[in-house]
Amino acid sequence: MCAAPGKMRETMPQTPIFSSMLGSSCSGQVQPDMGERCVDPVYQDGNIVSGSLEALIERLVPTMDYYPDRTYIFTFLLSSRVFIHPHELLAKVGQICIKQKQQLEAGTEAEKAKLKSFAAKIIQLLKEWTETFPYDFQDEKSMKELKEIAHRITQCDEENGTVKKIISQMTQNLLLALSARSQYQEIKEKFRQPATDKGTILKTKPQSTQKDILSVCCDPLILAQQLTHIELERVSNIYPEDLMQIVSHMDSLDNHKCRGDVTKTYNLEAYDNWFNCLSMLVATEICRVVKKKQRTRMVEFFIDVARECFNIGNFNSMMAIISGMNLSPVARLKKTWSKVKTAKFDVLEHHMDPSSNFCNYRTALQGAAQRSQTANSNREKIVIPVFNLFIKDIYFLHKIHTNRLPNGQINFKKFWEISRQIHDFLTWKQVECPFEKDKKIQSYLLTAPIYSEEALFIASFESEGPENHMEKDSWKTLRTTLLNRA
Repeated sequence: MCAAPGKMRETMPQTPIFSSMLGSSCSGQVQPDMGERCVDPVYQDGNIVSGSLEALIERLVPTMDYYPDRTYIFTFLLSSRVFIHPHELLAKVGQICIKQKQQLEAGTEAEKAKLKSFAAKIIQLLKEWTETFPYDFQDEKSMKELKEIAHRITQCDEENGTVKKIISQMTQNLLLALSARSQYQEIKEKFRQPATDKGTILKTKPQSTQKDILSVCCDPLILAQQLTHIELERVSNIYPEDLMQIVSHMDSLDNHKCRGDVTKTYNLEAYDNWFNCLSMLVATEICRVVKKKQRTRMVEFFIDVARECFNIGNFNSMMAIISGMNLSPVARLKKTWSKVKTAKFDVLEHHMDPSSNFCNYRTALQGAAQRSQTANSNREKIVIPVFNLFIKDIYFLHKIHTNRLPNGQINFKKFWEISRQIHDFLTWKQVECPFEKDKKIQSYLLTAPIYSEEALFIASFESEGPENHMEKDSWKTLRTTLLNRA
């Protein structure tokens, strides 16, 4: 799979990666003869599948006759943080570089002449590392190790200073990337607090002039496009090292809130929060409508929005909308649903059917991914997976495969698959949104008040009274709570 053009160069190497996993052998990678028995590392179909940490690090560092495959660089740098801190890895890389440099300097004139070529390869490795994983260099220890390696390498080309200029530019770009990411993290997510007191307000019926989503945007396609804008903006701030936190910092499949370094999990939590807010916003917009005819129109509107999201390739917003309509306060509105033309909704639910591990959704996602690969326009390149399921897939891969084999070697085959999935996500997130941004609509989607679960039930019961003993008990409890608050 080739790296996407344009903005991809900001975070990924420009050479195609993962092509070697599709049948061909790793380009530029020195491999043992197929007849040999390679103990460390172990190869299968031209790819390393296991090895000691030391051997894997050696395969990362270029020599005067060898440069590692880009697929391997990405996969190893991504997965190495599970076993070793980035600054420690940098130190080991630096030691290997110094050793090779000393050997060349002590060799023949022909070998000394290769110093510049060797230096260029080391710089290329550092360049790919700093561009793809800039956050690895956030602490002083990592920057110190980087500067130490850079200082050693510049000595290979002291005559014209070309190496020094390249390293200077690389360092400048790294600092800019770190600064940009730091600024984003300083902009704290304004989590919308559910309006827990809305039930009291609902006792005096809302005015007909009350603003709702239809008064801001009545075109399902336009709203789906604005949702896609928001999705792509959110995913653009998720980085590969953020996603690797899933491997080490996951509570459970049912509660995928990450713990640990807040700066490393904030983007994941912010995106997860957006999904929940969108679901609750959909439920709020439906439940707070007083008249059944208007409520029916609101339900059908969101069904059309979800359908447009599906057509665009925005599966995350589609799932959030469906989840909102399946919340109990909305699902129980039988009189409303009886007036809804549900054929389109049934199709959407079919796509999101959880049976067979969401087989239908995965088929649709694969189709969108294939369309994206051959697309000529950004409109056809959009692929926004259901983030919840994407995270669970990575976590599942982590749980069913051990990090190390019984012989103590790292199970690198596991990390090939994890990095492939993460690379797919990184490719999709680089697509620039082709739709014109509407600030008014986006402002409503991001800031409109949303009801708490309690307020949703109050609004739902006031629209359509309880129909069974369980609902009657719930409604009685809610009303008692309201009276006590009053």
